[in-house]
Amino acid sequence: MIGKLTGRLDEVGPSALIVDVNGVGYEVTCAARTLVGLPAVGETVTLAIDTHMRDDSIRLYGFATEHERAWFRALQTVQGVGAKVALAVLGTLDATDLANAVALQDKAQVSRAPGVGPKVAARIVAELKDKMPSLAPAIRPGGGVAPVSILPEGASARDAVSALTNLGYGHAQAAAAVSLAVGKAGREARTEELIRLGLRELAQ
Repeated sequence: MIGKLTGRLDEVGPSALIVDVNGVGYEVTCAARTLVGLPAVGETVTLAIDTHMRDDSIRLYGFATEHERAWFRALQTVQGVGAKVALAVLGTLDATDLANAVALQDKAQVSRAPGVGPKVAARIVAELKDKMPSLAPAIRPGGGVAPVSILPEGASARDAVSALTNLGYGHAQAAAAVSLAVGKAGREARTEELIRLGLRELAQ
């Protein structure tokens, strides 16, 4: 199984690229966001890889970070979501925006992805809610936001902290992330904005 590729970016197409690793060209299918963020052809590129093996083929899916690959795998645990739909979602929403949509149970955001109807979008936000903590690199040892005991003031901030704790984050960690979010967005920011910024802090 291939988990990572580092090599020279040889060619970029509408939905895939070729990485030259010591003279061997690997064709890798990627989401649109990943393709847009690539270095110039001829430069070195590193991709996290998810390998799909079938009886008649091997397909490689590439991602800019392991975090994105984790979301790709999680999306495919949802009924009706295969690799193609998972890539479409990640091509429309980055990992943080997708986490925000799950936190808010915002199926409309997810349904913006090509090929994702309202029913599939509803299943995605519902079924991935309980998996959010395991998808956030910030909760790994040594990573993420340092816990604090100060609860941010204001109804929007309290609601944002509650939303993050309902997703499985520790209360101190959620409060720290929302406190940083309030510092960036201001005390008048809406709950949705604080959740979005808080998730970004947790993902760093």
